[in-house]
Amino acid sequence: LNVAVDGISFDVQKGEILGFLGPNGAGKTTTMRILTCYIPPSSGTAKIEGYDTFEESIEVRKRVGYLPESAPLYHDMGVIDYLKFIATIRNIPGGKIKTRIKEMIQICGLQGEAHKAIGQLSKGYRQRVGLAQTLIHDPEILILDEPTSGLDPIQIIEIRDLIKKIGKEKTVILSSHILPEVQATCGRIIIINKGKLVESGTPQELSDRAKGQETVHMSVRGPLVDIRQKIEQMEHVINVHLPEGETEDVSEDGIHKLVISVEKGKDIKEDLFNCVVENKWSLTELRSEGVTLENVFKQLTTQEDIL
Repeated sequence: LNVAVDGISFDVQKGEILGFLGPNGAGKTTTMRILTCYIPPSSGTAKIEGYDTFEESIEVRKRVGYLPESAPLYHDMGVIDYLKFIATIRNIPGGKIKTRIKEMIQICGLQGEAHKAIGQLSKGYRQRVGLAQTLIHDPEILILDEPTSGLDPIQIIEIRDLIKKIGKEKTVILSSHILPEVQATCGRIIIINKGKLVESGTPQELSDRAKGQETVHMSVRGPLVDIRQKIEQMEHVINVHLPEGETEDVSEDGIHKLVISVEKGKDIKEDLFNCVVENKWSLTELRSEGVTLENVFKQLTTQEDIL
């Protein structure tokens, strides 16, 4: 028996953009489908604004806008005709449909594409049409499953900005396995792995609660063996190694790049600088990197002990 979602429990407040983060196969899409009444849970309950997604699915559907990973579009239809069709099946009164379509075209930035067939649009604009159908009945809650999947970098930024704009007035649950997308868009993050909720909090809270080490990147000119030996002997230094893919006999203009792992919460940059001065080496770079969301995500979803 394969359990897709195992006892996940969370809530989302109005006006919040919640990131639902996990690797492929973690159970994100299954959770989204349960919340949007596409499939019933085999046990447990899910409620949207107090309505049970199984027992009161019609009430839930009225209040939810859902954009699955593959937007449900009819490519032979024009943008306006498609939105009119969606408005009709969403039971928007006939006298309000035209106004609502105009609002969606404005909100989703479709002014120049409104009279084209959906199949003629770029994937970025097709995703905007998908968002328009998600919003057309003015739902309080938006559930977006991988909303920027397959888009180019510029399109990703545009869709992120649009989601953040919408999120000021709506409750948004955004499912993704892409870290930058979640970090740039969401105020709070839930991380799931193998169907289980493993951690939740703001990006900063997740990093602050992480156990582990910080990293200092250093570029220095001098005898590599001596440099490594003296740094390794310094207090709070865990280890010193070369950047991934580099070897000891490779350096540019005699400059060696080092990656120094340091105990979490310890700042040794001043000590490193003093060490360089005392030994008459030449320093060209010295920067620190704390525990990142990427570190947290990787270790949580590979079952390493970090939190």
